[in-house]
Formats: sequence, structure tokens, C-alpha cells
Amino acid sequence: MQEEKLFRKDFVFIIIINFLVFLNHLAILATFPFYIEALGGSEAVAGMAVALFCVVSVVCRPFIGWMLDNGKRKMILAVGLLGMLLMPLGYLFLHTLVLAFVCRMVHGAALAFSNTSTATIATDSVPRSRFAEGMGIFGLATALATAVAPAIGLALMEKCGFSVLFLFGSLSIALALVLFFLLKAPNIAVEKKPLSLKGLFDKNAVPASLTAVVFMFTYGALENFAAKFAAEKGLPSGGLFFVIMAVTVLIMRMTAGKVTDRHGEGIFAYSCNIAMFAAFLLLGLFPNTVTYLLAAVLSGFGFGGLEPALQSMAVAIAPPEKRGSANSTFLCAYDIGIGIGGAIAGGLISSFGYETMFTGMSVFNLLSIVIYVLIGRNHPSSFSYRKRMAR
Repeated sequence: MQEEKLFRKDFVFIIIINFLVFLNHLAILATFPFYIEALGGSEAVAGMAVALFCVVSVVCRPFIGWMLDNGKRKMILAVGLLGMLLMPLGYLFLHTLVLAFVCRMVHGAALAFSNTSTATIATDSVPRSRFAEGMGIFGLATALATAVAPAIGLALMEKCGFSVLFLFGSLSIALALVLFFLLKAPNIAVEKKPLSLKGLFDKNAVPASLTAVVFMFTYGALENFAAKFAAEKGLPSGGLFFVIMAVTVLIMRMTAGKVTDRHGEGIFAYSCNIAMFAAFLLLGLFPNTVTYLLAAVLSGFGFGGLEPALQSMAVAIAPPEKRGSANSTFLCAYDIGIGIGGAIAGGLISSFGYETMFTGMSVFNLLSIVIYVLIGRNHPSSFSYRKRMAR
């Protein structure tokens, strides 16, 4: 039987658009604690900014999922891209903590509109027989952005200042808008449904989402504070950490989808959480250059394998009219994890220091494994469960 074609033109366009969205997001995310510090705020204030960013995303995503399930794929993407274009300009011209927080919250909403719609358009475009593989390739955009965006953001901040950094964020989305006008989203016939609380979430996406949200507590701490940790401890630059981490993520994304299609997501639920657990213990207990770089590899393995496997699990059995809510349910977990993780990490750093933060936060990776074992591995959405039942 001939394998279904994966790399169609519009699938490639949506991958590039997703890359540019995360280029904007992650370049600013990695540097935002420094921006808050320049405005007179502390690590705890920076953590609060992360939390508000993610709270707004979480509140918006269920309604975005409902709109996507009513067929408004491209319109939602257009709204998100416009917001992501404008918000860096807000940081550029509004130089107070309060106004920076307001812009950050709107930026969170814009990200929710953008990446929920790109993920849904991607799931529409991927052949069912190569679903996890296709979603893993789609996730390469995020992985590549993770590789280059923090390094670019930190370099622009250090050499050119925040003004050039924020202009760069807006220009990346201007390019995404060019591709948006060339994009033809697949025509998906959906039955329009009224707004209801039940329809805002997909219950079949909950096991993967709960496993992910706890894992993302640690990832959120890392994304927000790894660069600041390196600067304070005299370690190699945060940019180098993110490059090493993201090269590992890229390698994992190239293989994780095929492995999930063939063997299930369970292998990643266990090994990736253990890898992140080890990375945090190294940073917390033995902070030096060697362990810092090794932690970058381990965290890249953890995030690079687990996130695409769980996102594929979350949307794998969703029919077309539920793909928007399935994606929004999973991405809510993503946002909640980063937001709560960033806020907890910021508070721990302010009160106890970086070593205690990393050591304490590592416990969440063990909890993520427990959640997967209890509610994920035997759920119908699980690739691993369906593989076992087919034997």
C-alpha cells in the first residue's frame, strides 16, 4: 500500500507560520525577566508576568477551540497574528510595569489565538495513517524556534537593546502574515454548534493534558529562568543552553512521531519525565558548567519527546468537529503548566534561591508519571493502550 503524502504545500506553510509565531513568543519569553528587571521588578514580579500571560491564554483557549470547531480556522489565526504583531510594539513604547503587564496579557491572548489555530489546521492537514509522525514534524517548528529564538533574543537584548528585540518580534509576524495570505486551510465540513460549557473542552484530551500540565511546571521554570540562572552563577550563556537543548529537541521530534505511531506514547511518558527530573537535580545540587550543559541535553530530550507524543494522544481520536476543542484543551494544559511553573519558580527563587527552586520543582516530573499511570496509559486516547488491545 502506498504511503499517504505528508508534505503538502499548505502543511509546509502552516509549519513555517507556527515557527514564526514561536520565534516571536520565545525570543521575548527568554528575555522578559531582564526587561522586568530593567523596569524595576524582581524575579517574583517576572514570575507573576508569566502567570498572567498564561492565565489569559488559558481563559481564551476554550472559546477559541469552540470557534475553531465552528469552522473559523483562518479568521482565528488572523486575529492571533495581528495581536502578536502589535504587542511587541507595546513593550517598545510603554515603559512602565503596569503597562508592560497589560501588553503581556494581550500577548498571551494573541498566542492562544495563533497556536491553537495553527495546531488545528495542522491536524486537518495530516493523513490519519501518519498522524503522530505528522504532528511530530509540525512540532519541529516549535523545536527550531526553541533552538534559535532565545539565543537571538538574548543576543539582540545584549548587543542592540530591547527596542531592536521587540522590532524583531513584530517583523517575524509580518512575515507570517505574508504566508497567511498564501495559505489555503483544508475545507472541513463541521456542524455548527451553540456555545456551551461542555463543548469548550474535549474529555478525551484530558488524560494527555493532565500528564502534560504537571510536566510543564518544570519546563516553565526552565524557559523563564535558565538564562538568568546562568548569568547569576557565571555559567555559559543562556543562549548556549537553549541551543543545546533545542538541538536535542529537534532530534527527538524527528523520531518521536514515528515511535508513537508504532509503539505508543508510554515510552516517552516515562523516559522524558525521568530525563527532566535528572536535569533539575543536576542544576539544583551540582551547578557547574558540565552539569549545566548536560542538563540542557536532558531537558531537550524530555521536552522534545513528551510534548509531541502527548499532543498526538490528546487529538488522535477527536473527530473534525472536536479538533479545535481537543487542541485547546491540551494547549490550556501547556499554558497552565508554564504559567504556574514560572510563578512557583519565581517565588522560590526570591525566597530560597535557584538551587532550592530546581531541586524542589523536580518532584513534578515524578508526579507527571504517576498521573499518566493512573489515568493515561489505559485510556482509549492512548496509542499504547490501542496497541495493546490490538494484539
